[in-house]
Amino acid sequence: MKVVVAGAGNVGRHLAADLTERGHEVTLIEQDTGVMSRARAELPGGVNFLLGDACEPYILEEAKLGQADVIVAATGDDEDNLVISLLAKQEFAVPRVVARVNHPRNEWMFTEQWGVDAAVSPPHILTALVEEAVTVGDVVRLLKLDRSGAALVELTLRKDSTAAGRPMYELRLPLESTIVAIVREGHVVIPQPETVLAVGDEVMAIAKPEAEEALRQALD
Repeated sequence: MKVVVAGAGNVGRHLAADLTERGHEVTLIEQDTGVMSRARAELPGGVNFLLGDACEPYILEEAKLGQADVIVAATGDDEDNLVISLLAKQEFAVPRVVARVNHPRNEWMFTEQWGVDAAVSPPHILTALVEEAVTVGDVVRLLKLDRSGAALVELTLRKDSTAAGRPMYELRLPLESTIVAIVREGHVVIPQPETVLAVGDEVMAIAKPEAEEALRQALD
């Protein structure tokens, strides 16, 4: 897979290194010479480096963005990430555009209208992880799925849950939701109609926002 990463900061460097180690062809774009020098020194061989502003179409052309499968706009500037996303989708027809959201207050702008297929907000992810660690019995939103408006949510069954000890087919889940996985004692269980839920199960589901409360009640 051909991936272009815009921004060689901490996020961009780690992403480029990880993707390269997984066998993907990565091009890393950065306009700051000092940051680029650090990236060249730290990253493994195989990464293609391009010094320039990813907001400029000619730089994206030089990066052969039209041949890329994915672009990740990972700069530390939300405005730049939006411009890169829009150019990637409208001018280069990149199949998948992933954008980093640095400030949660700007997250509402990272939509398909700006060419973004998936927006990642590190602060919101950290919040979700904190809530996941301390919350039992409540729905925790882990990841928003921008195309559908749904989200990946998690709920841990508490000891007095009426769903514990019952097979999946007996549950009355809301229409705009579906259970996609169960994490039990460190193992992932793919749910089947006859799968019996247990206290402590971490239930992963895809749900629309309006269905989250009904989902919580069904698993309460």
